[in-house]
Amino acid sequence: MIKLIPIEKLRPGMYVHDLNCGWFDHNFALNHFAVKNEKTLEEVRAIGVHEIYIDTSRGADVDGGTSAEEQARKVDAQIEAIAAAGPDVQPPPSVAEEMRQARGLHKQAHRIVRSMMSDIRLGRQIEMEQVEPMVERIVDSIFRQQDALLPLARLKTHDEYTFLHSVSVCALMTAFARALELPRDVIREIAIGALLHDVGKAKVPDSILNKPAKLTDAEFDKMKSHVVQSKIILQHTPGISQIALDVAAQHHERFDGTGYPNKLKGEEISLYGRMGAIVDVYDALTSDRVYHKGMPPTEALRKLLEWSKFHFEPTLVQAFIRAIGIYPTGSLVRLESGRLAVVQEQHPEHLLQPTVKVVYHSKGHYLEPEVVDLRRVQQERIVGHEAFESWGIDPARWLTA
Repeated sequence: MIKLIPIEKLRPGMYVHDLNCGWFDHNFALNHFAVKNEKTLEEVRAIGVHEIYIDTSRGADVDGGTSAEEQARKVDAQIEAIAAAGPDVQPPPSVAEEMRQARGLHKQAHRIVRSMMSDIRLGRQIEMEQVEPMVERIVDSIFRQQDALLPLARLKTHDEYTFLHSVSVCALMTAFARALELPRDVIREIAIGALLHDVGKAKVPDSILNKPAKLTDAEFDKMKSHVVQSKIILQHTPGISQIALDVAAQHHERFDGTGYPNKLKGEEISLYGRMGAIVDVYDALTSDRVYHKGMPPTEALRKLLEWSKFHFEPTLVQAFIRAIGIYPTGSLVRLESGRLAVVQEQHPEHLLQPTVKVVYHSKGHYLEPEVVDLRRVQQERIVGHEAFESWGIDPARWLTA
């Protein structure tokens, strides 16, 4: 049986089924393994997780704990409560109209970030006269219709991850900040910090950034140093605000004090750093990397909600979920009819009933695409989320349509 137990109950002889944290927060080659001795036990505890999943069929058991099924039911109940609490707002403009502009915006942002990282490697300063107009356009697009740009941010290749991750985090942070009803000038600074939050990775060798195997302790320390490097680079960039600096310098801090580089805790972390931590983890979880396959967005949101007991501020995680949807735009979902559909547009007042485009049948064949507003169809509803690769469906074909 798979069960969730407090980390204090983990003992040698048990089998770890899931470390219950992101791939980027630990240095183990796998997320599941036997705890053979005290050394391994201490290494697991050093990660900073408070709860961990064990497999009692492959290792020792312990009294107490929560079965994986029961934990999933608890998270599902929280998800439904978040959906029920959604605000009533006016519908946004057409997604199709904004999509035409969003495609070009996404490509241009990618080019600017790639060029900027190259300049930093050569010792040059960040050119804010390029960054600021791009950020303004991203903010404008999200304010007009966020369902156009956000799904494009999911399209990443392994070798372009570092650059496209920055664009994704910028778009997601803008949508998050807008949902929190922060002032427009504050949102702009948050977006700048988000686009630049990983500039310190320009100081990390590509051999470490793209290593497909487990990093050594020294390599892992070098990888983590990118946060301090980002802060140093931005402190020497004219025109950077404290808000933008907080996003970059604090996005790996954790609400329970287990993050880095300064192990800040609770409100010692600025609001912008707490937001950045949530968005950075979400985008990393949903992205394909050389060392792991990204998970479906809804599954990543479930993980964030589960981890919000310790690592993230719970109210902010719930606000982020409301901001991007229970089934985020661009997600593949299964309908009660057995058809598969790509989520097209969110309805904040009905988060479990987005507009979707039906494209495939679970019996194994494509369908004539059909756009369905699930608020208007009584006999159809979403029954679960799916992974594109499980059905051999190319997400790029549908996320840019």
